[in-house]
Amino acid sequence: MTDATAALEHAQSLRDRLQALSEKIEAGLGAAVVSATIAYDELTVVFDPARWIESLTFLRDNGFISFIDLTAVDWPAREKRFDVVVHLLDPAANLRIRVKTAADDMNPLPSAVTIWPAANWFEREAYDMYGVLFSDHPDLRRMLTDYGFDGHPLRKDFPLTGYVEVRYDDAQKRVVYEPVKLSQEFRTFDFLSPWEAAKYDLPGDEKATKG
Repeated sequence: MTDATAALEHAQSLRDRLQALSEKIEAGLGAAVVSATIAYDELTVVFDPARWIESLTFLRDNGFISFIDLTAVDWPAREKRFDVVVHLLDPAANLRIRVKTAADDMNPLPSAVTIWPAANWFEREAYDMYGVLFSDHPDLRRMLTDYGFDGHPLRKDFPLTGYVEVRYDDAQKRVVYEPVKLSQEFRTFDFLSPWEAAKYDLPGDEKATKG
Protein backbone atom coordinates (compact mmCIF):
# COMPACT_ATOMS: atom_id res chain seq x y z
CA MET A 1 0.00 0.00 0.00
CA THR A 2 1.43 3.37 -1.01
CA ASP A 3 1.48 6.39 1.26
CA ALA A 4 -1.09 8.12 -0.96
CA THR A 5 -3.46 5.15 -0.74
CA ALA A 6 -3.06 4.97 3.03
CA ALA A 7 -3.80 8.70 3.33
CA LEU A 8 -6.96 8.38 1.24
CA GLU A 9 -8.18 5.43 3.28
CA HIS A 10 -7.50 7.30 6.53
CA ALA A 11 -9.42 10.36 5.27
CA GLN A 12 -12.38 8.21 4.22
CA SER A 13 -12.34 6.40 7.57
CA LEU A 14 -12.40 9.76 9.38
CA ARG A 15 -15.34 10.98 7.30
CA ASP A 16 -17.23 7.75 8.02
CA ARG A 17 -16.64 8.17 11.77
CA LEU A 18 -17.73 11.80 11.66
CA GLN A 19 -20.87 10.82 9.76
CA ALA A 20 -21.66 8.18 12.38
CA LEU A 21 -21.09 10.75 15.13
CA SER A 22 -23.36 13.25 13.38
CA GLU A 23 -26.14 10.65 13.13
CA LYS A 24 -25.70 9.71 16.79
CA ILE A 25 -26.02 13.37 17.88
CA GLU A 26 -29.11 13.95 15.73
CA ALA A 27 -30.71 10.76 17.07
CA GLY A 28 -29.94 11.69 20.67
CA LEU A 29 -30.91 15.36 20.57
CA GLY A 30 -33.53 15.52 17.83
CA ALA A 31 -34.88 19.02 17.25
CA ALA A 32 -32.07 20.58 19.30
CA VAL A 33 -29.85 20.08 16.24
CA VAL A 34 -30.40 22.95 13.80
CA SER A 35 -27.85 21.61 11.31
CA ALA A 36 -24.92 19.21 11.07
CA THR A 37 -22.31 19.60 8.34
CA ILE A 38 -19.09 17.78 7.45
CA ALA A 39 -16.68 19.97 5.48
CA TYR A 40 -12.92 19.68 5.10
CA ASP A 41 -13.05 16.54 7.28
CA GLU A 42 -14.51 18.54 10.18
CA LEU A 43 -17.95 18.15 11.77
CA THR A 44 -19.83 21.33 12.68
CA VAL A 45 -23.12 21.05 14.58
CA VAL A 46 -25.41 24.04 15.21
CA PHE A 47 -27.65 23.79 18.28
CA ASP A 48 -30.85 25.56 19.27
CA PRO A 49 -29.82 28.17 21.89
CA ALA A 50 -32.80 27.18 24.07
CA ARG A 51 -31.25 23.71 24.39
CA TRP A 52 -27.59 24.77 24.54
CA ILE A 53 -26.75 23.28 27.95
CA GLU A 54 -28.69 20.09 27.24
CA SER A 55 -26.77 19.64 23.99
CA LEU A 56 -23.35 20.30 25.54
CA THR A 57 -24.12 17.93 28.42
CA PHE A 58 -25.04 15.22 25.91
CA LEU A 59 -21.68 15.64 24.16
CA ARG A 60 -19.74 15.55 27.44
CA ASP A 61 -21.55 12.39 28.53
CA ASN A 62 -20.76 10.78 25.18
CA GLY A 63 -17.00 11.18 25.24
CA PHE A 64 -16.30 14.86 24.62
CA ILE A 65 -14.79 15.47 28.03
CA SER A 66 -12.04 17.79 26.82
CA PHE A 67 -13.00 21.45 26.33
CA ILE A 68 -10.61 23.11 23.84
CA ASP A 69 -11.87 26.68 23.47
CA LEU A 70 -14.84 29.02 23.04
CA THR A 71 -15.09 32.14 20.94
CA ALA A 72 -17.65 34.18 19.01
CA VAL A 73 -18.25 35.52 15.49
CA ASP A 74 -20.07 38.79 14.89
CA TRP A 75 -22.71 39.11 12.16
CA PRO A 76 -24.10 42.65 12.74
CA ALA A 77 -26.89 42.37 10.15
CA ARG A 78 -28.49 39.37 11.87
CA GLU A 79 -31.15 39.61 14.57
CA LYS A 80 -29.01 37.32 16.72
CA ARG A 81 -25.72 38.82 15.70
CA PHE A 82 -23.32 36.37 17.35
CA ASP A 83 -22.30 32.79 16.71
CA VAL A 84 -20.90 31.29 19.90
CA VAL A 85 -18.41 28.62 18.80
CA VAL A 86 -17.04 25.79 20.96
CA HIS A 87 -14.40 23.20 20.04
CA LEU A 88 -14.37 19.87 21.87
CA LEU A 89 -12.25 16.72 21.86
CA ASP A 90 -13.11 13.09 22.55
CA PRO A 91 -9.65 11.80 23.57
CA ALA A 92 -10.69 8.13 23.66
CA ALA A 93 -12.06 8.18 20.10
CA ASN A 94 -9.59 10.83 18.90
CA LEU A 95 -12.41 12.90 17.40
CA ARG A 96 -12.93 16.64 17.40
CA ILE A 97 -16.16 18.57 16.93
CA ARG A 98 -17.16 22.19 16.45
CA VAL A 99 -20.50 23.25 17.93
CA LYS A 100 -22.25 26.59 17.48
CA THR A 101 -25.33 28.44 18.60
CA ALA A 102 -26.80 31.89 18.01
CA ALA A 103 -26.84 34.67 20.62
CA ASP A 104 -27.53 38.38 20.87
CA ASP A 105 -26.25 41.16 23.14
CA MET A 106 -29.40 41.36 25.27
CA ASN A 107 -30.37 37.81 26.26
CA PRO A 108 -27.76 35.76 28.13
CA LEU A 109 -26.70 32.32 26.93
CA PRO A 110 -26.40 29.73 29.74
CA SER A 111 -22.81 29.31 30.88
CA ALA A 112 -20.96 26.06 30.13
CA VAL A 113 -18.80 26.40 33.26
CA THR A 114 -20.88 23.81 35.13
CA ILE A 115 -20.11 21.30 32.35
CA TRP A 116 -16.47 22.19 31.71
CA PRO A 117 -14.86 24.50 34.31
CA ALA A 118 -12.27 25.43 31.67
CA ALA A 119 -14.98 27.46 29.89
CA ASN A 120 -14.71 30.14 32.58
CA TRP A 121 -12.03 32.39 31.07
CA PHE A 122 -13.14 31.76 27.48
CA GLU A 123 -16.65 33.00 28.27
CA ARG A 124 -15.18 36.03 30.02
CA GLU A 125 -13.12 36.76 26.91
CA ALA A 126 -16.20 36.43 24.65
CA TYR A 127 -18.03 38.84 26.97
CA ASP A 128 -15.15 41.31 26.99
CA MET A 129 -14.38 41.25 23.26
CA TYR A 130 -17.91 40.79 21.83
CA GLY A 131 -20.39 41.56 24.61
CA VAL A 132 -21.89 38.06 24.67
CA LEU A 133 -23.65 37.55 28.02
CA PHE A 134 -23.60 34.25 29.94
CA SER A 135 -26.08 33.52 32.71
CA ASP A 136 -24.96 31.65 35.84
CA HIS A 137 -21.31 32.45 35.15
CA PRO A 138 -19.42 32.67 38.47
CA ASP A 139 -17.38 35.77 37.57
CA LEU A 140 -18.47 37.45 34.34
CA ARG A 141 -16.24 40.52 34.11
CA ARG A 142 -13.73 41.91 31.64
CA MET A 143 -10.33 40.28 31.49
CA LEU A 144 -8.40 41.84 28.57
CA THR A 145 -9.51 45.48 28.37
CA ASP A 146 -8.90 48.19 30.94
CA TYR A 147 -11.20 49.16 33.82
CA GLY A 148 -14.13 51.22 32.56
CA PHE A 149 -13.48 50.33 28.92
CA ASP A 150 -16.31 51.44 26.63
CA GLY A 151 -17.55 48.93 24.05
CA HIS A 152 -16.38 45.56 22.78
CA PRO A 153 -13.33 45.69 20.48
CA LEU A 154 -14.02 42.64 18.24
CA ARG A 155 -17.48 43.72 17.16
CA LYS A 156 -17.41 44.59 13.49
CA ASP A 157 -19.04 47.97 14.12
CA PHE A 158 -16.44 48.97 16.72
CA PRO A 159 -14.28 51.84 15.35
CA LEU A 160 -10.68 50.96 14.52
CA THR A 161 -9.49 53.94 16.54
CA GLY A 162 -11.62 53.11 19.59
CA TYR A 163 -13.61 55.70 21.50
CA VAL A 164 -10.99 56.94 23.98
CA GLU A 165 -7.23 57.15 24.31
CA VAL A 166 -5.10 57.25 27.45
CA ARG A 167 -2.15 59.37 28.48
CA TYR A 168 -0.28 60.22 31.67
CA ASP A 169 -1.21 63.65 33.01
CA ASP A 170 1.71 65.31 34.80
CA ALA A 171 -0.55 67.77 36.62
CA GLN A 172 -2.89 65.08 37.97
CA LYS A 173 -0.10 62.51 38.38
CA ARG A 174 -2.23 59.76 36.93
CA VAL A 175 -3.41 58.17 33.69
CA VAL A 176 -6.42 59.96 32.19
CA TYR A 177 -8.91 58.97 29.49
CA GLU A 178 -9.75 61.38 26.67
CA PRO A 179 -11.86 61.13 23.50
CA VAL A 180 -9.85 60.08 20.47
CA LYS A 181 -8.60 63.10 18.51
CA LEU A 182 -7.23 62.45 15.01
CA SER A 183 -5.08 65.07 13.35
CA GLN A 184 -6.37 63.83 9.99
CA GLU A 185 -9.05 61.51 8.74
CA PHE A 186 -8.33 57.81 8.96
CA ARG A 187 -6.90 56.57 5.66
CA THR A 188 -6.09 53.17 4.23
CA PHE A 189 -3.38 52.55 1.66
CA ASP A 190 -3.41 49.86 -1.00
CA PHE A 191 0.27 48.97 -1.03
CA LEU A 192 1.80 46.37 -3.27
CA SER A 193 2.19 42.93 -1.81
CA PRO A 194 5.73 42.44 -0.44
CA TRP A 195 5.94 39.35 -2.68
CA GLU A 196 5.28 41.38 -5.83
CA ALA A 197 7.84 43.46 -7.66
CA ALA A 198 7.45 47.23 -7.89
CA LYS A 199 5.95 48.51 -11.15
CA TYR A 200 8.62 51.17 -11.58
CA ASP A 201 12.42 51.35 -11.70
CA LEU A 202 14.25 52.01 -8.45
CA PRO A 203 17.65 53.72 -8.20
CA GLY A 204 20.29 51.13 -8.98
CA ASP A 205 18.05 48.87 -11.07
CA GLU A 206 19.98 49.89 -14.16
CA LYS A 207 23.00 47.95 -12.88
CA ALA A 208 21.10 44.68 -13.21
CA THR A 209 20.58 45.24 -16.96
CA LYS A 210 24.22 45.99 -17.75
CA GLY A 211 26.22 43.19 -19.32
